[in-house]
Amino acid sequence: MVRTKSDYKYLILAEVIFLTAVFLLFALIVEVKAEQREEINFSILHTNDEHSALIPHYAGGNYNDSVLEEGFDFKSGGFARLASQIKEIRRRKTEKGEELLLLNAGDFIGGSIFSWLNIRGYAPELKILQELKYDIAVIGNHEFDYGPELLGDYLKEAGYPGAHEQTKILASNLKAPDDHVLKRDNLYQDTHIIELEAGLKIGFFSLIGRDAVDVIAKPGDMEFLNQHQTARNKIVDLKEKGADLIIAITHSGVAEDRELAQEVEGIDIIVGGHSHTALFEPIIENNTIIVQADSYLKYLGQLNLAYFPDDQELKIVNQKRNNDFLLPLDDEVEEDQEIANKVAEYTTHLNEFIAQMTENEFQDIEEIITYSDFNIVNQPPRSETPLGNFVTDAMRIITEQNTGNKVDVAVIGSGNIRQPIIPDQNRGVNFYNLANVVSLGEGYDDYPGYPIISVYFNGKEIAHLLEVAVLLEKLMEPHYFLHFSGLRYDYNPDDAVLFQLPILDIPIPTTRAVKNIEIFKGNGIQPINDREAYELLEKDEERLYHVVTDAYVFSFLPLVEELLPHIEFQPKKEDGSPVSLEDMEDLTLTYQNRELKVWDTVVNYAASFAEDNGKIPEYYRDTSLRINQIDTRSYFEFIVIILSMILVFLLAVLIYKKKKK
Repeated sequence: MVRTKSDYKYLILAEVIFLTAVFLLFALIVEVKAEQREEINFSILHTNDEHSALIPHYAGGNYNDSVLEEGFDFKSGGFARLASQIKEIRRRKTEKGEELLLLNAGDFIGGSIFSWLNIRGYAPELKILQELKYDIAVIGNHEFDYGPELLGDYLKEAGYPGAHEQTKILASNLKAPDDHVLKRDNLYQDTHIIELEAGLKIGFFSLIGRDAVDVIAKPGDMEFLNQHQTARNKIVDLKEKGADLIIAITHSGVAEDRELAQEVEGIDIIVGGHSHTALFEPIIENNTIIVQADSYLKYLGQLNLAYFPDDQELKIVNQKRNNDFLLPLDDEVEEDQEIANKVAEYTTHLNEFIAQMTENEFQDIEEIITYSDFNIVNQPPRSETPLGNFVTDAMRIITEQNTGNKVDVAVIGSGNIRQPIIPDQNRGVNFYNLANVVSLGEGYDDYPGYPIISVYFNGKEIAHLLEVAVLLEKLMEPHYFLHFSGLRYDYNPDDAVLFQLPILDIPIPTTRAVKNIEIFKGNGIQPINDREAYELLEKDEERLYHVVTDAYVFSFLPLVEELLPHIEFQPKKEDGSPVSLEDMEDLTLTYQNRELKVWDTVVNYAASFAEDNGKIPEYYRDTSLRINQIDTRSYFEFIVIILSMILVFLLAVLIYKKKKK
């Protein structure tokens, strides 16, 4: 068959049509694929450990800062600045059509004297978080500062359980008794799922970490479930409910967060708290993104994310957008006026409460109490610090003035010292700064602040207390470190533990780590170089010494005796008669028709320096050689030497006997 010219034209036309159809089909497939792979963009804003810091505080207010610049006078944080930053970011995200999640990782109360309002029936922290449209807030250890019952009252004042519709409260490994108000009234929940408009389902659960549980002041009859097993269970539950991504909001600290990511599969993001860590870049551990935003609202955390549904891939895009992971809430951020007005109302309530407690001696948290030419810090960790000395001196000296009885020794745990003393640009130190240093706790009188406990121990028990202090330094977290006033001692940390019991991993202490103990004989500030001002304490002496501490530290004595049964503490009255550890309330002191609190002693001690336009003495610029680590031949080495000598002797005897044969 012969093809005509016309046939070729039709054939070419058919081929063109075919190729065009193929091209269009390919383009359609690519377009569909592109649609399938289109990324879902969303952002997470996060804060943690706000600690009731409603108003800005002087930079360095984080007690974890190791270096504080003198004269560093701008203020950091505050809920009004937080509000301003959140509202601006929310506005920009809305314009771009990008969704925003706002998360809190626990400890929104406790640590600032604004938390004292919780006792008065107010819930300022959580109500402001609700105003700012936080999606989720979680329970940390400081939410229990005033006990589970008051936490229940606090959550009810904040509108729960109804307020879950606005800001969900999670506590996945908390198990309250069925008849407790927290459980009975559904004041907290286990998990939550948020579905974005793009269809992405994000599942959330929360954890209170091991260390956080250990330092809860008043756990009551609450039970805290194993963190890792809880995480595995909640991940399964959320996946069964259709969650595409899993976010754990933890109050555990970075170390436990990394461990969680290593040991538990299926967590995409951990938004953390508790360790007060400023993560300027996320940690990636076993493909899990870990973030944390310091504390006291120094920063607002920002995590920009892109999710690819087809590949189920999650990417961080902060660098691509040139966005920082932590946004400073410093003096360059203007305050949101609406929230500033609410904070002002709560400040008025707080001033009224303080005036009532102090019988109008102090009426304004901004009142300048004293002056200082330097910052007084609680750093470095696990060692004597200027602020530890200042606080224990205040406890010893002001208690002595209040009772008329000489106080020999004062002791406090580092974890109860929350913030440094930071003078303002005029070198003034106000009530707010001073009281915040030791603001934690509640007394038996239902007033805020740990009360001073006044008790007597003999010399042997003082020596045991110092041995316990060395063990705490060596084996426990930094917040267990003990600060002292009225004595000084030398110790070798290598002598603290003889050996660890295998399998059980229990340390066997030597009680021989402390080498020398001297008691200050005088009054006022204990000198550094005057050896005549001190007398040697014999470790077995029965002489009684007057000791003051706070109720929190004192409450750990039964635990010490349980862990170290060969070490005994028998609290006594001045006449030597024993006092039961269960009768702690009888060991408190009366002041202004209530208990004398640690914060009372700190504020009044600071005020004593302001007389005649005085300032806090230079003595507190540095440490004063109270807790001295020394290098000596360790106790273990002595045992090895003695055993070696015995072995050599036995070998010599054996050789001698063989020669005689």
